[in-house]
Amino acid sequence: MSKAKDTDATHVLTADHRTVEDLFAKYENAAGLERKRALADKICIELKIHSQIEEEIFYPALTGKIDADQLSEAYVEHDGAKFLINEIERGGPDEEFYDAKIMVLKEQIEHHVNEEEKQRDNMFQQARAADVDLDELGKRLLSRKDELQEKAKREGLPPAKMITL
Repeated sequence: MSKAKDTDATHVLTADHRTVEDLFAKYENAAGLERKRALADKICIELKIHSQIEEEIFYPALTGKIDADQLSEAYVEHDGAKFLINEIERGGPDEEFYDAKIMVLKEQIEHHVNEEEKQRDNMFQQARAADVDLDELGKRLLSRKDELQEKAKREGLPPAKMITL
């Protein structure tokens, strides 16, 4: 019997967070320029897709229903990460600051994840308490994520587009 896919939006996004955390851990233990490049590419793709589905679907659904300052901060945090993602994608693991960019990106993502799911009165708690259909939202997130993953495989993704910077 097939297990039904969890469509709660906060669970979908939390699963993405764990995927990226795992990739960062693998990067930290990676040896060799090719392995580092492959992992960095995966990290960048995962984060580009994740930020895009949050910005297109999740955050707009929460506008006016959760703390506005927290949403604004999330958009700015995304742009900081996107700046580094674009730098990492343009560069290579043989460059002087490549590993440092990956580590700073990891720290930024850890901070962002903490605000979305771990700190007191976090964004996900607020979303659960708001008048938002998290299952419907999760289905939309998963559908858009599938589209973007297919695009990434077919033709690649363009550089991450910043909204606030």
